[in-house]
Amino acid sequence: MLLAAVGVRAAVVDTLSVPATFIPGPMRVTVVTPDEAAAGKRFPVVYILHGYDGDYRTWTGITRPDLPALADRFGMVFVMPDGRDSWYWDSPERPEMQMESFITRELVPYIDATLPTLATREKRAITGLSMGGHGALYLAMRHPDLFGNAGSMSGGVDIRPFPKSWKMAQWLGPRDADPARWDAHTVAGLVGQLQPDALNITFDCGVDDFFAGVNRELHESMLKAGIPHDYAERPGKHSHKYWANSILYHLLFFSEAFAK
Repeated sequence: MLLAAVGVRAAVVDTLSVPATFIPGPMRVTVVTPDEAAAGKRFPVVYILHGYDGDYRTWTGITRPDLPALADRFGMVFVMPDGRDSWYWDSPERPEMQMESFITRELVPYIDATLPTLATREKRAITGLSMGGHGALYLAMRHPDLFGNAGSMSGGVDIRPFPKSWKMAQWLGPRDADPARWDAHTVAGLVGQLQPDALNITFDCGVDDFFAGVNRELHESMLKAGIPHDYAERPGKHSHKYWANSILYHLLFFSEAFAK
Protein backbone atom coordinates (compact mmCIF):
# COMPACT_ATOMS: atom_id res chain seq x y z
CA MET A 1 0.00 0.00 0.00
CA LEU A 2 1.10 3.59 -0.54
CA LEU A 3 1.81 5.41 2.69
CA ALA A 4 0.89 8.85 1.42
CA ALA A 5 -2.03 11.05 0.52
CA VAL A 6 -3.35 11.02 -3.02
CA GLY A 7 -0.94 12.83 -5.33
CA VAL A 8 2.05 12.51 -2.98
CA ARG A 9 4.74 10.10 -4.10
CA ALA A 10 6.17 7.85 -1.39
CA ALA A 11 7.80 4.50 -0.78
CA VAL A 12 5.65 1.37 -0.96
CA VAL A 13 5.24 -0.99 2.01
CA ASP A 14 4.13 -4.54 1.36
CA THR A 15 4.02 -7.93 3.07
CA LEU A 16 5.39 -10.85 1.09
CA SER A 17 4.66 -14.51 1.66
CA VAL A 18 7.95 -16.23 0.87
CA PRO A 19 8.04 -19.99 0.21
CA ALA A 20 10.27 -21.86 2.64
CA THR A 21 11.66 -25.36 3.01
CA PHE A 22 14.17 -24.81 5.84
CA ILE A 23 11.53 -23.53 8.28
CA PRO A 24 7.79 -24.06 8.62
CA GLY A 25 6.59 -21.95 5.74
CA PRO A 26 5.69 -19.72 4.22
CA MET A 27 7.54 -16.78 5.80
CA ARG A 28 5.86 -13.38 6.10
CA VAL A 29 8.26 -10.55 5.30
CA THR A 30 7.70 -6.79 5.37
CA VAL A 31 9.41 -4.97 2.51
CA VAL A 32 9.75 -1.27 1.76
CA THR A 33 10.55 -0.17 -1.79
CA PRO A 34 11.49 3.44 -2.67
CA ASP A 35 9.15 5.41 -4.83
CA GLU A 36 11.72 5.69 -7.64
CA ALA A 37 11.34 1.96 -8.27
CA ALA A 38 8.27 2.86 -10.30
CA ALA A 39 10.64 4.45 -12.84
CA GLY A 40 12.61 1.21 -13.21
CA LYS A 41 15.47 2.12 -10.91
CA ARG A 42 17.24 -0.54 -8.81
CA PHE A 43 18.55 -0.08 -5.26
CA PRO A 44 20.88 -1.43 -2.61
CA VAL A 45 19.07 -3.57 -0.04
CA VAL A 46 19.24 -3.61 3.75
CA TYR A 47 17.91 -6.58 5.73
CA ILE A 48 16.69 -5.32 9.12
CA LEU A 49 16.16 -7.96 11.81
CA HIS A 50 13.91 -7.62 14.85
CA GLY A 51 14.62 -8.75 18.41
CA TYR A 52 13.29 -11.47 20.65
CA ASP A 53 9.49 -11.53 20.96
CA GLY A 54 9.13 -9.36 17.86
CA ASP A 55 8.06 -10.20 14.33
CA TYR A 56 8.16 -8.94 10.74
CA ARG A 57 5.97 -5.95 11.71
CA THR A 58 8.12 -4.68 14.58
CA TRP A 59 10.27 -2.20 12.69
CA THR A 60 7.49 -0.52 10.71
CA GLY A 61 4.87 -0.87 13.43
CA ILE A 62 6.80 0.10 16.57
CA THR A 63 10.45 1.08 16.15
CA ARG A 64 10.39 3.34 13.07
CA PRO A 65 6.96 3.74 11.48
CA ASP A 66 8.57 6.27 9.12
CA LEU A 67 10.84 3.67 7.49
CA PRO A 68 9.14 4.37 4.11
CA ALA A 69 10.39 7.96 4.28
CA LEU A 70 13.87 6.67 5.11
CA ALA A 71 13.75 4.30 2.14
CA ASP A 72 13.11 7.29 -0.13
CA ARG A 73 15.67 9.46 1.66
CA PHE A 74 18.49 6.93 1.43
CA GLY A 75 17.41 5.18 -1.77
CA MET A 76 17.34 1.67 -0.31
CA VAL A 77 15.08 -1.36 -0.25
CA PHE A 78 14.36 -2.60 3.29
CA VAL A 79 13.56 -6.25 4.04
CA MET A 80 12.25 -7.36 7.45
CA PRO A 81 11.70 -11.12 7.93
CA ASP A 82 10.01 -12.88 10.83
CA GLY A 83 12.76 -14.26 13.07
CA ARG A 84 10.42 -16.46 15.16
CA ASP A 85 12.68 -16.15 18.23
CA SER A 86 15.18 -18.36 16.38
CA TRP A 87 18.27 -16.21 17.01
CA TYR A 88 18.66 -16.61 13.24
CA TRP A 89 20.56 -19.90 13.63
CA ASP A 90 20.28 -23.28 12.00
CA SER A 91 19.22 -25.12 15.15
CA PRO A 92 21.21 -28.32 15.81
CA GLU A 93 18.42 -29.40 18.18
CA ARG A 94 15.36 -28.62 16.06
CA PRO A 95 15.70 -29.70 12.42
CA GLU A 96 12.49 -27.89 11.52
CA MET A 97 14.07 -24.53 12.42
CA GLN A 98 16.96 -23.77 10.05
CA MET A 99 16.64 -19.99 9.91
CA GLU A 100 20.18 -19.28 8.74
CA SER A 101 19.68 -21.54 5.72
CA PHE A 102 16.29 -20.00 4.98
CA ILE A 103 17.63 -16.45 4.98
CA THR A 104 20.82 -17.13 3.04
CA ARG A 105 19.60 -19.79 0.61
CA GLU A 106 15.93 -18.91 0.08
CA LEU A 107 15.08 -15.38 1.23
CA VAL A 108 17.97 -13.48 -0.35
CA PRO A 109 17.51 -15.10 -3.80
CA TYR A 110 13.74 -14.59 -3.58
CA ILE A 111 14.14 -10.89 -2.75
CA ASP A 112 16.59 -10.32 -5.58
CA ALA A 113 14.24 -12.07 -8.01
CA THR A 114 11.16 -10.16 -6.80
CA LEU A 115 12.25 -6.63 -5.84
CA PRO A 116 14.33 -4.00 -7.68
CA THR A 117 17.58 -4.71 -5.84
CA LEU A 118 21.21 -4.42 -6.85
CA ALA A 119 22.06 -8.06 -6.27
CA THR A 120 25.70 -7.93 -5.20
CA ARG A 121 27.33 -8.33 -1.81
CA GLU A 122 28.69 -4.78 -2.06
CA LYS A 123 25.13 -3.41 -2.37
CA ARG A 124 23.68 -5.69 0.32
CA ALA A 125 23.67 -5.01 4.08
CA ILE A 126 22.19 -6.61 7.18
CA THR A 127 21.57 -5.14 10.63
CA GLY A 128 19.17 -5.56 13.52
CA LEU A 129 18.33 -4.89 17.14
CA SER A 130 19.03 -7.09 20.18
CA MET A 131 18.58 -10.73 19.06
CA GLY A 132 18.51 -9.33 15.54
CA GLY A 133 21.79 -7.50 16.10
CA HIS A 134 23.43 -10.78 17.01
CA GLY A 135 21.72 -12.44 14.05
CA ALA A 136 22.88 -9.78 11.60
CA LEU A 137 26.54 -10.01 12.57
CA TYR A 138 26.38 -13.80 12.85
CA LEU A 139 24.91 -14.22 9.36
CA ALA A 140 27.26 -11.68 7.77
CA MET A 141 30.35 -13.14 9.41
CA ARG A 142 29.40 -16.62 8.21
CA HIS A 143 28.31 -15.46 4.75
CA PRO A 144 30.54 -12.58 3.61
CA ASP A 145 29.91 -13.79 0.06
CA LEU A 146 26.31 -12.54 0.47
CA PHE A 147 26.66 -9.55 2.79
CA GLY A 148 29.36 -6.94 2.31
CA ASN A 149 28.03 -4.70 5.09
CA ALA A 150 26.76 -5.55 8.57
CA GLY A 151 25.60 -3.86 11.75
CA SER A 152 24.17 -4.47 15.18
CA MET A 153 22.15 -2.28 17.55
CA SER A 154 22.23 -3.36 21.22
CA GLY A 155 23.06 -6.85 20.02
CA GLY A 156 23.42 -9.85 22.28
CA VAL A 157 26.78 -10.36 20.60
CA ASP A 158 27.97 -12.92 23.15
CA ILE A 159 25.23 -15.34 24.14
CA ARG A 160 27.32 -17.36 26.59
CA PRO A 161 26.67 -15.21 29.70
CA PHE A 162 22.92 -15.83 29.25
CA PRO A 163 22.55 -19.64 28.98
CA LYS A 164 19.01 -19.81 30.35
CA SER A 165 17.52 -16.80 28.58
CA TRP A 166 15.43 -16.12 25.47
CA LYS A 167 14.86 -19.75 24.31
CA MET A 168 18.50 -20.16 23.32
CA ALA A 169 18.85 -23.55 25.01
CA GLN A 170 15.78 -24.70 23.09
CA TRP A 171 17.68 -24.23 19.83
CA LEU A 172 21.22 -25.12 20.97
CA GLY A 173 20.75 -27.44 23.92
CA PRO A 174 22.03 -26.60 27.43
CA ARG A 175 25.31 -24.73 27.38
CA ASP A 176 26.95 -26.98 30.00
CA ALA A 177 26.14 -30.01 27.85
CA ASP A 178 28.06 -28.68 24.83
CA PRO A 179 30.06 -25.46 25.45
CA ALA A 180 31.79 -25.73 22.07
CA ARG A 181 28.42 -25.54 20.30
CA TRP A 182 27.63 -22.30 22.10
CA ASP A 183 31.08 -20.94 21.19
CA ALA A 184 30.39 -21.69 17.52
CA HIS A 185 26.95 -20.07 17.55
CA THR A 186 27.87 -16.69 18.96
CA VAL A 187 29.35 -13.64 17.25
CA ALA A 188 32.06 -13.34 19.89
CA GLY A 189 33.26 -16.83 19.00
CA LEU A 190 33.58 -16.03 15.28
CA VAL A 191 35.95 -13.07 15.44
CA GLY A 192 39.02 -15.24 14.99
CA GLN A 193 37.60 -16.64 11.74
CA LEU A 194 36.87 -13.24 10.17
CA GLN A 195 39.28 -11.86 7.60
CA PRO A 196 40.22 -8.22 8.29
CA ASP A 197 38.64 -6.79 5.14
CA ALA A 198 35.77 -9.24 4.72
CA LEU A 199 33.01 -6.90 5.95
CA ASN A 200 32.16 -3.27 6.57
CA ILE A 201 30.98 -3.45 10.20
CA THR A 202 29.24 -1.00 12.49
CA PHE A 203 27.73 -1.72 15.90
CA ASP A 204 26.67 0.22 18.95
CA CYS A 205 24.95 -0.09 22.31
CA GLY A 206 23.39 2.14 24.93
CA VAL A 207 25.55 2.74 27.99
CA ASP A 208 22.73 1.60 30.29
CA ASP A 209 21.89 -1.52 28.25
CA PHE A 210 22.32 -4.98 29.81
CA PHE A 211 24.26 -5.92 26.64
CA ALA A 212 26.71 -3.02 27.02
CA GLY A 213 29.43 -5.23 28.49
CA VAL A 214 29.42 -7.86 25.74
CA ASN A 215 29.47 -5.14 23.07
CA ARG A 216 32.51 -3.49 24.64
CA GLU A 217 34.21 -6.88 24.79
CA LEU A 218 33.44 -7.52 21.11
CA HIS A 219 34.91 -4.13 20.24
CA GLU A 220 38.11 -4.95 22.13
CA SER A 221 38.27 -8.39 20.55
CA MET A 222 37.98 -6.93 17.06
CA LEU A 223 40.67 -4.37 17.82
CA LYS A 224 43.06 -7.10 18.94
CA ALA A 225 42.24 -9.18 15.85
CA GLY A 226 42.83 -6.22 13.53
CA ILE A 227 39.22 -6.19 12.26
CA PRO A 228 38.27 -2.70 11.01
CA HIS A 229 34.90 -1.58 12.36
CA ASP A 230 32.91 1.35 13.69
CA TYR A 231 31.80 1.13 17.32
CA ALA A 232 29.82 3.61 19.40
CA GLU A 233 28.22 3.88 22.82
CA ARG A 234 25.45 6.39 23.30
CA PRO A 235 23.11 7.33 26.13
CA GLY A 236 20.22 4.91 26.28
CA LYS A 237 18.78 1.62 27.41
CA HIS A 238 17.48 -1.49 25.64
CA SER A 239 14.56 0.33 24.07
CA HIS A 240 12.80 1.21 20.84
CA LYS A 241 13.67 4.84 21.49
CA TYR A 242 17.35 3.94 21.33
CA TRP A 243 16.97 1.78 18.19
CA ALA A 244 14.87 4.39 16.38
CA ASN A 245 17.84 6.73 16.70
CA SER A 246 20.52 4.12 16.06
CA ILE A 247 19.10 2.96 12.72
CA LEU A 248 19.81 6.40 11.25
CA TYR A 249 23.54 5.96 11.91
CA HIS A 250 23.48 2.50 10.35
CA LEU A 251 21.73 3.68 7.21
CA LEU A 252 24.22 6.52 6.83
CA PHE A 253 27.10 4.06 7.29
CA PHE A 254 25.65 1.72 4.67
CA SER A 255 24.85 4.61 2.32
CA GLU A 256 28.48 5.68 2.29
CA ALA A 257 29.59 2.10 1.62
CA PHE A 258 27.03 1.66 -1.16
CA ALA A 259 28.26 4.85 -2.84
CA LYS A 260 31.79 3.51 -3.30
